[in-house]
Amino acid sequence: MTWLQHEFQLSPYTRGFHLITSEIERQLPELTQVQTGLLHIFIKHTSASLTLNENADPTVRGDFERHMNVMVPEDQPYYSHTLEGSDDMPAHIKASLMGSSLMLPVSRGALNLGIWQGVYLCEHRNRAGGRTLLLTLQGV
Repeated sequence: MTWLQHEFQLSPYTRGFHLITSEIERQLPELTQVQTGLLHIFIKHTSASLTLNENADPTVRGDFERHMNVMVPEDQPYYSHTLEGSDDMPAHIKASLMGSSLMLPVSRGALNLGIWQGVYLCEHRNRAGGRTLLLTLQGV
């Protein structure tokens, strides 16, 4: 059984939902050596998140962003945490709703995803820096 951990920083992304599957694969060349295993992906931030969804039609990512903004609006009078901007508290809520990690299967040296699945970085801030991801690979 092999265990490997790699931490890296993504380049800054604009607010929205972005496919990062290929970036994760580029950062983890050891993935090709694992026949059966699991990849755990963890984002080390409280105002961005990760999810697995549609990788073909970019309108899905736009719809996610629009829906999250309706579901968790900015500038609500009941928010107390407002010192870092009107997008900050909603970003924390969105990040908790979407989640901070994914556990993905690895088979025959590659992520074993469905044909239309990809990993999204869900950037919930208007002006965020690069986000740090921790990748933990286990397998044989």
